[in-house]
Amino acid sequence: MDASVRNNVKAVRRSKEDKKVLRKQLKASHTLLKHEGISTAPQPTKSLVVANGGLGNGVSREELSAALNEMGELETLIMHPHKPYAFVTYRSEESARKAHIHLNGKKLQCGENSVTLYLSYVDSVTCENEGSVPLPEGLVLVENFVSLEDEALLLAAIDWSSTNEDVTAQKALKHRRVKHYGFEFRYDNNNVDKDKPLAAGIPQECLPVLEQCVKNKHIDIMPDQLTVNQYESGQGIPPHVDTHSAFEDTILSLSLGAKTVMEFRHPDGRIVAVVLPGRSLLVMKGESRYLWTHGITPRKFDMVPVCDPQSPAHTPDLGTHSNLTLNKRGTRTSFTFRKIRHEPCRCAFPSACDSQVAPSAPSPPSPPSLPCCHADAALLEEEYVHRVYDAIASHFSGTRHSPWPRVCHFLSSLPPGSVLADVGCGNGKYLGVNLDVIAVGCDRSVALVQICAERGFQAFVSDALSVPLRTASCDACISIAVIHHFSTQERRLAAVKELVRLLKPGGRALIYVWAFEQEYNQQRSKYLKDQNKEHPENPSATENTPEDSQEPHENLSIHSSRRSEDNYRPVENMQDVTDGKLSVHTNRTAFNTQDLLVPWHLKEGKKRVEEKSGEGGKKDRRKEMSKKTSGNTCSACSLSSIAKLDSNPDPSPGFDSNMSSGSHLDTSDVSKPSPSCDTSQTSSSTLKLESESCPAPVYHRYYHVFQQGELEQLCGQEAGVHVQSSYHDQGNWCVILEKDLGR
Repeated sequence: MDASVRNNVKAVRRSKEDKKVLRKQLKASHTLLKHEGISTAPQPTKSLVVANGGLGNGVSREELSAALNEMGELETLIMHPHKPYAFVTYRSEESARKAHIHLNGKKLQCGENSVTLYLSYVDSVTCENEGSVPLPEGLVLVENFVSLEDEALLLAAIDWSSTNEDVTAQKALKHRRVKHYGFEFRYDNNNVDKDKPLAAGIPQECLPVLEQCVKNKHIDIMPDQLTVNQYESGQGIPPHVDTHSAFEDTILSLSLGAKTVMEFRHPDGRIVAVVLPGRSLLVMKGESRYLWTHGITPRKFDMVPVCDPQSPAHTPDLGTHSNLTLNKRGTRTSFTFRKIRHEPCRCAFPSACDSQVAPSAPSPPSPPSLPCCHADAALLEEEYVHRVYDAIASHFSGTRHSPWPRVCHFLSSLPPGSVLADVGCGNGKYLGVNLDVIAVGCDRSVALVQICAERGFQAFVSDALSVPLRTASCDACISIAVIHHFSTQERRLAAVKELVRLLKPGGRALIYVWAFEQEYNQQRSKYLKDQNKEHPENPSATENTPEDSQEPHENLSIHSSRRSEDNYRPVENMQDVTDGKLSVHTNRTAFNTQDLLVPWHLKEGKKRVEEKSGEGGKKDRRKEMSKKTSGNTCSACSLSSIAKLDSNPDPSPGFDSNMSSGSHLDTSDVSKPSPSCDTSQTSSSTLKLESESCPAPVYHRYYHVFQQGELEQLCGQEAGVHVQSSYHDQGNWCVILEKDLGR
């Protein structure tokens, strides 16, 4: 081939690549207009919008700025929190033209992930005023409270290798390790045994720090209890209030090691994100100690201001701040000093005080019965699936982070340009896994669909039994943690039929359902494994996450559908449903029945959750949802269709725009009892229980857990489709269906 022919071939190739980039750029512009109201300009300007170049995509300001600066001098770079795009304004229009030409379609490596940038001109960029929000009343942040030498001395004083429980109580919790001095804080009852002090008091190395606190009038009396928490990257602690009856007013928290962000939440919905630098002291008194919850969302990166706040009295509003970047978390060790209380608490916040409010908990309503007809099944699912997911949508979404590897492998195997439908998409974490496919999601929960829209995904509200898409319009479908929420065999089969209807001939569908067998091939699923290690005395007080909380194991067993069908036998000696009533499952334990109710502990117990009707209620709930920009994700384990609501952190199969990388799905110990006492009641028609020590609302979701071979047998009832493969994935039964070419 001579040189001229080679050049012509290269020109054709470049032309095809350019056309592909142009298509992607136009699609990105359309998405920005539809979901964000951002209009792009046809003519060159000095300002551009950078699709896929936002904090919500895991792109830091430093990484994006470095790429943009290669094209010319920047005037402004605006990156809004949780958004998958950014705005840039260059000093000259020529620099903007250069960026538009050379950066369109460019891959940007961001840590372990890469994103493809698509740039479009915009006429102007409005920059919001970057103000500060006041800290909660009674909260004081003192930066650089200890020196680097003191920090090293304090960290060395904690001997993590010692396991003598009589001296210091040490716990290896799922998402942090903990050591108690002076008195042990008991996570089973959220209190301390004041008559049983530990042999080891507060370490001597801490005394100069406490004396300085007294001298500076941060505290009036010397603490006698210390809890040391060590958090690795990606770990956190659920929102909580330290139990009133256990400790006196002032609480001191010294942060050593890596910087992190702690969220304070008021019962009225206000959220203040406080950046805690290393070696800083946080002082909680009064309202901030007694009324506001505080917690750390489990994630690998935090959004923080480019420059730390100048005044310790204020903190940037991370919800509207545009001068933000991503800060990768490292190991953080916190020293929390408290004074044991020996008299009942008489604080000014009786609604949140366990000493002052002790009404007897109402008896929980009787569990429902198994449905005997289609109408009963629809009512059961409305009450124990749809309404529950609407009520917990924000909390649920905040617990769903990382996509499951096997689901990602299926999505990545789809050819570019394929049409994908995620039926029961939840917060849409799988809609962004393969950017080369046309992905659309649907879910019964308006609240979860709203979260999808906020994250820039295409999604609409729909029942999984009747999806408003054309027959044979999809190359692939996924149904992750959905079909097990249907309460009769007929309705589960109808859900499979609807997936098959959507597929083109030759198209494939991936289905995940929760497995009855949580121990398979001599391996216990993650769902069961951590029980004895963390809460042997209280198995019900563990994670909310059921089938989705387990970490996929590498050694997955794949078998043919024929073998599975042959192996499907009803389990003998299975517990009968008492009087036709569904049983309430104890989290993290083996199943003893296939049809059951699984508890979800809503950890924002102070938040009043109300069932509202009419457009007014919907607007109020949308307003609540708009306050929650957690950007986290969930699997499609929802079939909800009408209302929506609120709450906060734990995990499942899906795409994580909250920068929680890796395949680990279980990223929070949210449903462990934490040092909190949320006391407000929650109104809802769903079944819920309240513990005496910490009456946070508990919702119950209906599940039908599948026995081995049952899913293959169900799919085998649909003509014109065959099971291509099936496997067990950490407590879930999974199949890949293929629609026959003749259909």
